[in-house]
Amino acid sequence: MTNMPDDAIDSIVYVIDDDSAMRQAVETLLDSVDLTVKLFASPTEFLAMDLPEVPSCVVLDVRLKGQNGLQVQEQIARQLGLPVILMTAHGDIPMSVRAMKTGAVDFLPKPFRGQDMVEAVTAALEVDRERRAKEQSAVALRKQYESLTPRERKIMELVAAGLLNKQIATELNLSEITVKLHRGQAMKKMKSASFADFVLKAEALGLVKGPAGSAARD
Repeated sequence: MTNMPDDAIDSIVYVIDDDSAMRQAVETLLDSVDLTVKLFASPTEFLAMDLPEVPSCVVLDVRLKGQNGLQVQEQIARQLGLPVILMTAHGDIPMSVRAMKTGAVDFLPKPFRGQDMVEAVTAALEVDRERRAKEQSAVALRKQYESLTPRERKIMELVAAGLLNKQIATELNLSEITVKLHRGQAMKKMKSASFADFVLKAEALGLVKGPAGSAARD
């Protein structure tokens, strides 16, 4: 098992299998392509861990002592959101279909080709990188929005809904110049270099109830 401090690791593959020989085989394979691997003999042991916030995936055996691997996969997806690669020596088509429907990124029969496992893990880690990037972007966007004043938030909502500056001014009992100033401040705080980006961010925040109209830029 690779021994590195968590803050020095850029990704982790968690292998859960009650067969120690299989755990070691998967670790040796993935270590050969410079992937950090952590091994677990049971899902209970894995789920009790505090996992570092780095791109990760799980390689999980379907047949586990006293536990159903498909149910464990669903639990991991629900609680942790991590992509799961299932492996089994006793797979069938209905099992693989259920696994894929509940979010497994791959289903590998034992014995599997080393290249197939490496490719499945590489794809799963990329899926988790993209998920984490989207989550981080959403958090940053929400923080930007929370920095707006109540008036700036309202103007952002009305702009994204397609109202012209003069319509917003009437709606809020303000002058057009004041509306433009508030809109400019809101765009600056939202880090929107363009009007289109400003509207897209409003949509991402759920401020637009329907299709946005074509608001005036001036």
